[in-house]
Amino acid sequence: MSNSTSQDHHISSESPHIVLFPSPGMGHLTPFLRLAVIFASQGCLVTLIKPQPSLVSDEESKQISNFLNSHYNINSLEFHPTVLNSENSISNLHDSFINQVKALNSLILCQLPSFLLSLPKPATALFADFAVAASLETVSSDISIPCFLVCTTSARCYSTVAYLPELISKISKNPSEFEIPGISPVPRSIIPPSWLDISYSNELLTTYLIPNALSLSKVSGILLNSFTSFEKETITSLMEGKVLTSLPPMYPIGPLHPYELDQIQEHDYFSWLGDKPAESVVYVNFGSRTVLSDEQTRELEQALKRSGFPFIWVFPESSFDDSFVERKDVEGFVLKGWANQPGILSHPSVGGFINQCEWDSVTEASKEGVPILAWPQHGDHKMNAEVVKNAGLGIWVEDWGWGGEKLVKSNEIEARVRELMGDKSLRAKSKKVAKEAKKAWEGNGSSKQALHGVLELLIQKKKNLK
Repeated sequence: MSNSTSQDHHISSESPHIVLFPSPGMGHLTPFLRLAVIFASQGCLVTLIKPQPSLVSDEESKQISNFLNSHYNINSLEFHPTVLNSENSISNLHDSFINQVKALNSLILCQLPSFLLSLPKPATALFADFAVAASLETVSSDISIPCFLVCTTSARCYSTVAYLPELISKISKNPSEFEIPGISPVPRSIIPPSWLDISYSNELLTTYLIPNALSLSKVSGILLNSFTSFEKETITSLMEGKVLTSLPPMYPIGPLHPYELDQIQEHDYFSWLGDKPAESVVYVNFGSRTVLSDEQTRELEQALKRSGFPFIWVFPESSFDDSFVERKDVEGFVLKGWANQPGILSHPSVGGFINQCEWDSVTEASKEGVPILAWPQHGDHKMNAEVVKNAGLGIWVEDWGWGGEKLVKSNEIEARVRELMGDKSLRAKSKKVAKEAKKAWEGNGSSKQALHGVLELLIQKKKNLK
């Protein structure tokens, strides 16, 4: 283990020591990095357990390094690397999420207890991802500190996952929707088909979803990157124990604020944005691990071109089409890899966002009041898209299905882009969402109170450890 940073002067012997263990993937890493900054700003000693290099992409590794170089008040440590083998490397994980989950849980079971015992200052609490909930339960007697989970999806999706063990017996009856106490019925169509495959060979269900869902009751609390007014019915029901009485306390502390990075060169797209009229630019980003087919990419390109709206389009590094960036007849800015998404969404020239509804992106758009054209691809995306639509933050065309299920033609996309950018009622609703997001962190706002509740609990736990 190597300690890469030192702590700020305001850290005292009374400060809680928070250990964060994120999963790979920017949708999982980003909330943990933002939490690290929040806890450090509240006077906590913070240690980030960095994901194994073999489990993250080069871009993810770069972002972690940039973060740590910018936040010297946050410690970073690594597990011993020899536990993992070549089968669990990132090169084999693009098509094998389960291998990644197994690798993470191997680290928890083999190294976590001794790792925590070796820390120079005893840990007050551990914050980890849903993917390791069952393993945390297994080693809980050995680590003897409270364990919290950081929910990196919507309250809607979390409720569905938590209740999934109860739904197993109903799946074979093929209902059009599933009843979950305290929340509106969940349509079968928005649950990923792989979650509904109850065969023993479906490791996503048997190794990942069900064991971790059953272990939720054993953790000390759930930190949710959402805010009460955004998912009012679901969050209220969760906090009142209506979904399942066995679930741990819920702390909705979203939307988590972006963190600052030092010495990061401003990209040319900010200069380009500065020349565009207010709310005139369409921002397109399907995340770092979602790749549209070549044919679908061409249809979207044609739609954006014909819509007449300037656009910024971010491609994953692995799928970048060099011929597209060289086109001179498209008023757009096309780039590959990482982009400063919070900075783009907060720019006054940006008026709409085309996205698959990865939850981090949804919360960032909610903070800025940028309406979303939701285009779910896989996983929790449809459940998140439902939240976006119901909250008034965007449009969701349910007929477009899952990613790759059908080829959505350019004329359909163009019509929706025009609706996204031209619907004044939608824009007003989106601005209202942003006001509510801001209010959640002001005064006695719901998210601010939830964070204080977590901090008070940690301070008390710290006193009890003496």
